[in-house]
Amino acid sequence: MKRILLMVFRNILLVPIMWIKLCYHAHHVEKYTEEEHYKMLQFICHRANKGGNVTIDAHGLENIPKENGFMFFPNHQGLYDVLAIVDVCPQPFSVVAKKEVANIQFLKQVFACMRAYMLDRENIRQAMQVIVDVANEVKKGRNYLIFAEGTRSKNGNHPGDFKGGSFKAATKAKCPIVPVALIDSFKPFDTNTVSPVTVQVHFLKPLYYEDYKDMKTTEIASIVKSEIENVIKNNTEE
Repeated sequence: MKRILLMVFRNILLVPIMWIKLCYHAHHVEKYTEEEHYKMLQFICHRANKGGNVTIDAHGLENIPKENGFMFFPNHQGLYDVLAIVDVCPQPFSVVAKKEVANIQFLKQVFACMRAYMLDRENIRQAMQVIVDVANEVKKGRNYLIFAEGTRSKNGNHPGDFKGGSFKAATKAKCPIVPVALIDSFKPFDTNTVSPVTVQVHFLKPLYYEDYKDMKTTEIASIVKSEIENVIKNNTEE
């Protein structure tokens, strides 16, 4: 909470303007292109991070597919995760998020601009429809992010189990799967400090359809989690 207040205080003159602009974009989604929405969100993230003493250390940007129609699968550490990736990812993407965060102010507007899907984990029929809809959109060239853990790990840089079902949209779309390793992404919002913090974002080499077409989704999940864990292990002192 302290860091959020610091972000606001150091951008006090800009906050009202950007809040109005964000809300306008969120309520007039079809008026802007995906690139225009994303450019605005990146600007907000850049300014917030600078004001909040947060540095994003990005690695592996060359691993992001040049052609759109791929899916990111990062480990999940907290509410800050998507904002960290938006800050450094050059290509627009959307997200599949749990419905519990749908009404959190700021995130609500961000997800509206990204045309995100809110997933009701208690409604199997709705969840299956989201998988189908996301797969169809990825086939058409949109990029998506899904947290395969389903919920944040609450254990720092130690990921929880990756669920095979999270990869069904990717297998239906036959698209590149890009593992993303987040390190210290829990610190900006989940620690009670305003000290400078560096969040590492590692885009790993993608798995292409030819790589995983004969695998079960549980096997894909295991491989993606293992690759992310190896990067975290090699880039932390834990």
